Amino acid sequence: MVRFGIVGVAATALHYGIYYVLQFVMSINVAFTLGYFLSFLANYFLTAKFTFKKNTSMKNGVGFGVAHLCNYLLQMGLLNFFVDLGVRQELAPIPVYCIAVPVNFLLVRTVFKKLK
Repeated sequence: MVRFGIVGVAATALHYGIYYVLQFVMSINVAFTLGYFLSFLANYFLTAKFTFKKNTSMKNGVGFGVAHLCNYLLQMGLLNFFVDLGVRQELAPIPVYCIAVPVNFLLVRTVFKKLK
């Protein structure tokens, strides 16, 4: 759980940093997506090697991708929901992460613990 937290904080900080810079020059959905994709790549390798001490493989790569596709869709929906509620777009990812990160932990844990 601690290693997941470290990797999660690093990936989330990378995602938010990219989003924060890009949201001033492009739509928030494109900025959020680019940040998500770049943090996804780093997150996969860190999650496999550091968090779960597993080798990367096609099976856990696909499982991780599917888990993150679900997470991405959840985050995009929540981002737009919070912006529509009036949360400033530069702050909207914060409540999104509070909801999506625990969900993502359960999905990714299933991929690396249950898939052999």
